[in-house]
Amino acid sequence: MAKVHPLTVAPTEDASSSSTASCSNKYMTSKRETFTVWMKSLVMQGNGCTAFNESGEVVYRIDNYDDKHSNEVFLMDLRGKVLFTLCEQKLGLLKRWKGYAADEAKPMFRVRKSGRSILGNEESSSYKVTMGSDGSFYRLQSMEAGKSAALRITDSNGRVVAEAKRKQSSSGVVLGDDVLSLVVEADVDHSFIMALVTVYGLIKRQV
Repeated sequence: MAKVHPLTVAPTEDASSSSTASCSNKYMTSKRETFTVWMKSLVMQGNGCTAFNESGEVVYRIDNYDDKHSNEVFLMDLRGKVLFTLCEQKLGLLKRWKGYAADEAKPMFRVRKSGRSILGNEESSSYKVTMGSDGSFYRLQSMEAGKSAALRITDSNGRVVAEAKRKQSSSGVVLGDDVLSLVVEADVDHSFIMALVTVYGLIKRQV
């Protein structure tokens, strides 16, 4: 089984800050945030994913030392602290994903293909994200055909909480399908959103 292993870096925060609640405070702001997501690792000859904030600083990364589409990956911050562990689960021909926050034993969320799109084509697919705590859910909806990981994320009320589209340069040139502009709405935990973007990138075999 291929795995994506985190780079070990000396911690800078107290271990108690690894809880989901504290992560939510740290990774949630009162204003809309925009990130650039590059479906590549900064590690030489490695696969993965790297997310930059509006200042060009790395805030999230996945360093894959094996092949793309691993069965287990780790979403980390810049210093290598694991924020989410994402695991693929195969049930016959169907594939599902489970997301564990930090060192939690139970999954925080599960991702599966929506029933209405199971028999449809991949380009128009929709995925349901069920939260383990209260049964609430989100939806991941493809925004582009092909391999692009561009998507829209909505909550159970249909409100758009995040969108990832192919990034445009300052001159208006659309970049490759592995470079996305991710907009996360205010008061939404963008580490959680990045975990969902990662799962979708794995489904599209971009990570």
